[in-house]
Amino acid sequence: MKVALFGGTGFVGSYLTEELLNNKHKPVLLVRSGSENKITNSNECTINIGDVSNKEIIEDTIKGADAVIYNIGLIRQYPRKGITFENTHFEGAKLCIDTATELGVKRFILMSANGVKYEGTEYQSTKFLADQYLKNSTLDWTIFRPSLIYGNPKGKIEFCTQLRDDMLSLPLPAPLFFSGINIKNAGKFSMSPIHISDVAKFFVQSIDMKNTFGKIYNLGGPQSYNWIEIIDTISNASSKNKWKIPAPVEPIKLAATLLEWLPFFPITKDQLTMLLEGNTCDSSSTFDEFKIQPTEFSVESLSYLSAN
Repeated sequence: MKVALFGGTGFVGSYLTEELLNNKHKPVLLVRSGSENKITNSNECTINIGDVSNKEIIEDTIKGADAVIYNIGLIRQYPRKGITFENTHFEGAKLCIDTATELGVKRFILMSANGVKYEGTEYQSTKFLADQYLKNSTLDWTIFRPSLIYGNPKGKIEFCTQLRDDMLSLPLPAPLFFSGINIKNAGKFSMSPIHISDVAKFFVQSIDMKNTFGKIYNLGGPQSYNWIEIIDTISNASSKNKWKIPAPVEPIKLAATLLEWLPFFPITKDQLTMLLEGNTCDSSSTFDEFKIQPTEFSVESLSYLSAN
């Protein structure tokens, strides 16, 4: 099948492209100018150069496709550069959904996120709006909402590698964030880490699975872990013996509010808010439905942390 992929140059997108090719699909990627070198298998793909705000180039990318995957997303936004959650998560998705509808391309798969909600952070609310817009369309849609995605970044931006570099490699204790004054809650928020290879399999398998039409899937790994357990597992995989210390989140949020616009500042206020909310889900029935064997979050599956 010919598959139009929006967001094919980042961490998740590179795995989606590879999985599409492994399953004999023909990816057509919309790539921003200057990002062409981020595609490792570009000779096997059709590459269109342009921006997701350009309807003409979106039409060229979707025209003749059998399916559309919208995977464009930001970890953080830079409004001064015009790079915002609103533009990428919602407006870009809306334009692609409208264009697919106009061109009669019925199959549309959207990358969302576990925990999205209207009255959440700007990241959560713009993802939620895209979900709702697609749900109200006439397309044969499927929405995937992953928890924390991890795996070998292959030179891209990935959570566990960033955590290792920005936190665990510093000569300081790892912070166990907590809100309020109850220190016993430090590091007790949990996540359900899911391996990137599993995520890519879900997306690509769903393309021609009619039973997934009109469904939302929350994707998490086979087990949930609290922040302390995640820090310990990443530390062990990185061959680091890391001390940990309770850290009240309010002062860090204040610093993030003032400094998050700087690219080198490691975390934003919204990221801290979402972190402390936790991000868990039970996806055992989804793994069974797709006949995918889940990858455990372990020192073995994080072995890339000691190699990179």
